[in-house]
Amino acid sequence: MLLDKDRIFTNLYGLHDPLLKGARARGDWDATKAILEKGRDAIVEEVKASGLRGRGGAGFPTGLKWSFMPKQSDRPCYLVVNADESEPGTCKDRDILRHDPHKLIEGCLVAGFAMGACAAYIYIRGEFANEAKVLQAAIDEAYAAGLIGKEACGSGYSFDVFLHRGAGAYICGEETGLLESLEGKKGLPRLKPPFPAAVGLYGCPSTVNNVESIAVAPTIMRRGAAWFNSLGRPRNSGQKVFCISGHVNKPCNVEEELGIPLRELIERYAGGVRGGWDNLLAVIPGGASVPVIPKSVCDDVLMDFDSLRDVKSGLGTAAVIVMDKSTDIIKAIARLSKFYMHESCGQCTPCREGTGWMWRVMTRMVAGRAEVGEIDTLDQVTRQIEGHTICALGDAAAWPIQGLIRHFRPEMEQRIAAYKARAPMPMAAE
Repeated sequence: MLLDKDRIFTNLYGLHDPLLKGARARGDWDATKAILEKGRDAIVEEVKASGLRGRGGAGFPTGLKWSFMPKQSDRPCYLVVNADESEPGTCKDRDILRHDPHKLIEGCLVAGFAMGACAAYIYIRGEFANEAKVLQAAIDEAYAAGLIGKEACGSGYSFDVFLHRGAGAYICGEETGLLESLEGKKGLPRLKPPFPAAVGLYGCPSTVNNVESIAVAPTIMRRGAAWFNSLGRPRNSGQKVFCISGHVNKPCNVEEELGIPLRELIERYAGGVRGGWDNLLAVIPGGASVPVIPKSVCDDVLMDFDSLRDVKSGLGTAAVIVMDKSTDIIKAIARLSKFYMHESCGQCTPCREGTGWMWRVMTRMVAGRAEVGEIDTLDQVTRQIEGHTICALGDAAAWPIQGLIRHFRPEMEQRIAAYKARAPMPMAAE
């Protein structure tokens, strides 16, 4: 269990002042100049040593990602913060933005300095109207106090922070689709290479990071990599904001150590599964795009990147969607299939054609109007989509269906058999 002294997001529930006075009382902007004086390389190495992995879903080592930025550049360099948060079930960044915005702004300065960036662009989801107002007010305060802008924190380093409102497309959460949208174009993901660290925003070296990944950086620098590494498990360091929703008694966001057992997370913080643990059917542990896991796996699995990968799922954004035995699991996954069909940008043939095909087949599976052999065909098509598209939306569309077939194939077969039993017999020819 994470101790209060080890929490980074000390205003996650909005109980205190979110703006500058309250943020400073909670330790933000404390000796930020001294952090910058350590130098670019020292900051990057400290974040590397902390073991921080990206909190937006992919789990890529954050310090390593920062190190890809060029040491010298004849073009301006940029930090881009992904505050789009469109993954179904995910609502952690929203609470950070509206209750702890100065953690993000200070993180932008520290991370931007470490990468030699002259500015940060925060791409915020268009629907986050109130969050954008709070964040913009916090940015204005930081400018007025000399914390960002020219001579940021009196360091001699100039750094600007800009807030950009998105327009609500799921695909703009993908880093290169986000860059295209930020440039005023259609949010179509780019082919890689070149990677953003070489050719990113406006053709300049750029790094795209999630809100939570950036917001924790100043605390890591103040308290040290060893402190952060002491939390969690090997290769899964630190604490994480988990979003728990669905069939629980108290849906909530909570900051906890990586590696906490899923059952403990749900029972300690979310009041347990509705109807008790034995009423649990399945959990999607990391947002809608990761494969579902059944109760038998949920009993013992740990909530971190590697443990969930080992059970063929993923931590993703740590959005825990709980489903009890009242859930029609086939219908639930079919609904996700419709979402990914709708949000596909249509750029890649496997995704453009495959997401629609999968949704149509899943719609028949919900009713049982299918053949048992089609389950294998459906699985094969997901494999042809997975890994064959420019961005990860193809994977995100395929994985929920793969998880359903892996763990709930008997339910799909029973649904088909029940439909056949109800179907009227064809009339014999006279």
